[in-house]
Amino acid sequence: MKSLLIILLITLCYSGYNLLIKVSMSHAESTSISPIFATIGLQISALMVSIVYLITTARTSVSFSDLPFGAYTWAIAAGICIGIAEILYFYLFRGFSGETPIQASTAIPMVIGGTILITILISVFLFRESLTNAQWLGVALAFVGMTVLAFNSN
Repeated sequence: MKSLLIILLITLCYSGYNLLIKVSMSHAESTSISPIFATIGLQISALMVSIVYLITTARTSVSFSDLPFGAYTWAIAAGICIGIAEILYFYLFRGFSGETPIQASTAIPMVIGGTILITILISVFLFRESLTNAQWLGVALAFVGMTVLAFNSN
């Protein structure tokens, strides 16, 4: 039961993340650098949340050496991926080279749906995880839904 509540909280936070990036760019000047500054603001606030959480939950002395090197290496790689994604997300919602900004109702489901599809495929083929026939049907339906969104966006 706790896992479902945590999943709900994560989902609500990611929804806020996605929608607030869109709102942020609706308030930004259309300069080439404004998405970079917005991304830096996002990263600083995320760092502050992590620091506050660390301070409030650390009951014993902890150090950076508590995690193995591989954990940091992969976490840094994940950080690079999310940093690039965030910069591009801000540009997407601001509009590229004078184009109209994309609607959140189209972009967010496509990004999240695409993330799900890519993650499933990598999990199955690289990590050797398995899916049931019903789960594969869900993957196919997600792909169809993203295709409909892509070809019917403004």
